[in-house]
Order: sequence, then C-alpha cells, then structure tokens
Amino acid sequence: MRRILLLGLIIVMLSPVAPVLAQASENEPVPGVEQAETEEDRDFRDTTGYRFPALSRTVRDMQNLAFAMQLRDYCADDRIPDAFVRSQLARFSVLTGRDESCRSLNDY
Repeated sequence: MRRILLLGLIIVMLSPVAPVLAQASENEPVPGVEQAETEEDRDFRDTTGYRFPALSRTVRDMQNLAFAMQLRDYCADDRIPDAFVRSQLARFSVLTGRDESCRSLNDY
C-alpha cells in the first residue's frame, strides 16, 4: 500500500503545475476562428465593471503560489543540488513568463 501511495505522490510531483497554454498571447490566431473581428465586435467582452477577476486567473495565481512555495523550500534546503533548483526555477519562469530566482519567489 505504501508503494502505491509513494508512486502516486511521485507522479503528482512530476506532473506540470499549470498548462503552458496559459501563456498564449491574445494576438495569436486560434484555429477554426475567423480573425475578421474588429474592435467594435469585441465590445461584448468588456469586463470593466467586474468586481472580481476571472476564475481562471485566480486558479492560475493559486497554482503559481503553490509552485513558488515548493521552490522556496528547495532554495532554502542546502541538501538539494543547485542544478536541480536552477532547472526548477527555469521551468517556473516558463510558466510565469518572467525571470524567476529564489529572491523573486517572495513576490508570491
């Protein structure tokens, strides 16, 4: 039973925290959707009066927070090799779209 739990934990720890698709810019064309929309057509998406951000943004922020907390622990633990910490920071940088370091994790 312990082996199954340990294997499950390892699989969860190695899986990506957030999809890379979250970084796609708004200007990239979406397959199957016509790009003939003008600014007037986009008025229906106006969210200036919304009190809270989109749920997907909140989920992405929470996932980044969890990953940052794990990376802070890696940065603080001298037993973890520097190469591993650097590779994890590089992976997190790809997800967030900014250069991450052990010091920049305090922003989360």
